[in-house]
Amino acid sequence: MAFAFQARRNPVRSAAAPVVSLSLALALLTAAGCAPAVSSRSSSPIPDPRVGLRAGATDAAEAAWNMRVVSKTPPSAKFAGITNSDLSFSGPYAIQGSYNGYQVWDISNPSAPTLKTAYVCPASQSDVSVYKNLLFVSGEGLGARIDCGTEAVRDTVSKERLRGLRIFDITDITNPKNVGNVQTCRGSHTHTVLVDPNDPNNVYVYISGSAGVRSPSELAGCSRLTPDKDPNTALFRIEVIKVPLAHPEQAAIVSSPRIFNDLVAPRTHGEAPEDSIANARNVAAAKATGGFTGVLFGAERVLPARFTTPMLDSIVKARNGTGAPTAADSAALRAALPRLLTTMFGAQSSGNGPRPGPTQCHDITVFPAIGLAGGACEGYGFLLDIRDPAHPVRIDAVSDSNFSYWHSATFNNDGTKILFSDEWGGGGQPKCRANDRREWGADALFTISADRKMHFQNYYKMPAAQTPFENCVAHNGSLIPIPGRDVMVQSWYQGGISVFDWTDPQHPREIAFFDRGPVDSTRMASGGTWSSYWYNGVIVSSEISRGLDIFELTPSPLISQNEIDAAKSVHFDYLNTQGQPKLIWPATFALARAYVDQIERSNDLAAPRISSIRQSLTAAEAASGAQRRAALTQLAMELDGNATASRDAAKVRTLAASVRDLAGATP
Repeated sequence: MAFAFQARRNPVRSAAAPVVSLSLALALLTAAGCAPAVSSRSSSPIPDPRVGLRAGATDAAEAAWNMRVVSKTPPSAKFAGITNSDLSFSGPYAIQGSYNGYQVWDISNPSAPTLKTAYVCPASQSDVSVYKNLLFVSGEGLGARIDCGTEAVRDTVSKERLRGLRIFDITDITNPKNVGNVQTCRGSHTHTVLVDPNDPNNVYVYISGSAGVRSPSELAGCSRLTPDKDPNTALFRIEVIKVPLAHPEQAAIVSSPRIFNDLVAPRTHGEAPEDSIANARNVAAAKATGGFTGVLFGAERVLPARFTTPMLDSIVKARNGTGAPTAADSAALRAALPRLLTTMFGAQSSGNGPRPGPTQCHDITVFPAIGLAGGACEGYGFLLDIRDPAHPVRIDAVSDSNFSYWHSATFNNDGTKILFSDEWGGGGQPKCRANDRREWGADALFTISADRKMHFQNYYKMPAAQTPFENCVAHNGSLIPIPGRDVMVQSWYQGGISVFDWTDPQHPREIAFFDRGPVDSTRMASGGTWSSYWYNGVIVSSEISRGLDIFELTPSPLISQNEIDAAKSVHFDYLNTQGQPKLIWPATFALARAYVDQIERSNDLAAPRISSIRQSLTAAEAASGAQRRAALTQLAMELDGNATASRDAAKVRTLAASVRDLAGATP
């Protein structure tokens, strides 16, 4: 299919290849001009209470607006001090991934979560998803073991290594059983469970592996060559795993769609000026002290010890040596680094043409109800047709010179819009400082037209300036089921949690937030919220170092109690945010009143008429049986008439339909 490229008209800061931070690139290996300006429309408090919060590992100062803390639960003993990652939900349980495995929390009482399972199975980054009695866990780093052992795999090639997808039977949630593993050539940084409405016997799992390709001596068929040299290369593709629900041990890769064909590396911006200066200073200092540096995406960078030490150890082992590496070993590594970095972080063009585009997605969000998926694919945002789940097809792709690393995707509920996040700096760097550009490290909002093309509208970035010691950038979030609006809760690492309304994608605005002060006020330290998702009435957050946080929205002029109650009426049996469900609201008086509140907020009907509608709803709720049905039916007919004279006829008709549904639901 021809590539549909939609270029942003923003000034391009650098014509170099995509800038992906070294911290991100290494994590992927070892742990795994006239566009609209960023919206300044915000009702956030001034001055912003998030700015200048006191630091602290466990006692940092906090700021909240239009939401409140319900509970803060520290990690269990075996997981203390280990990075917490993503979340999935099943029944009363929140399943929290960790680089040490996963924890299962019973959140049926959100104010006092209790630990059901702490399953130690080290891997990066232990992305988690559930379906019925199955739990899926990603593994990408080089140290993870098939047997879940805590002694990391250290050999360059090993049959003990797990890089791919683990499958657990959680019928007994307190005693998970590993019933299958599927190995992949690049491991699984993230994965997405696709429940095909036309296939009740299987689920499909899309694997996004962003690390280097493993040796064919470890897993047969793995090739890191460019497509012109090997058409079966493990690059430039995703993997689709089919999981028979009755026999999950038979799960296997059934296709490797090459959804990246014909793409070239997009234009993108460079580092912020102060970061470029700091990097040059660090490179000079490393060279002066014998450290290792390498060129990645057009810039020389310091390679940290966690990256170079295993390589030096391998060189020592290859010569049958023992003890510390020698000067000759270091020289050998320096000579090999250019080739190694090229192999690990993307193939170069074999000719004089443009550099190839991305070779993998970071994350894919599927929306089975509309047959579409959004792929956040490093340098591009994809729209995919997933009606044939084993063979997704790219139908549109967008690029943006303000984006550094397309990280995740979220649709609105009717599939007419899509949001992509940009993890500029890889999640380990401070990218929400006062002088950081608002278009960088933000969300990009698009509408989706009838011909299934994406059209850029604006950016959204959490507005509170963070310190140079707080890793902060757009990360994982989900829709909040407020009817009639597109509202999302999103994590920003140490930037905290931001709830924003993007119903009008050209004018997104923040409507609630929570934030802590830095973990440390003198240096960068690990912390911040990795994921924040709405689940059955509460917002659940996986805090990287502090544990599990749960929040509630509180009513305000921007979010009414009726809207919150209507959102709470939507119940999930399970939730994987990357498997986006269609939100359906039951007929309730809270739903009807939520629409009335929105009509009042937008002045779509005159105040006396709004007051009369509320009185009619109150009277109908106090009645029962035939009397209630008659009152609601009469009100719905009156609202149909009101719609023609309102400023938003569609919203008034939606209110009328909700009232009519209430009448139909009345026994």
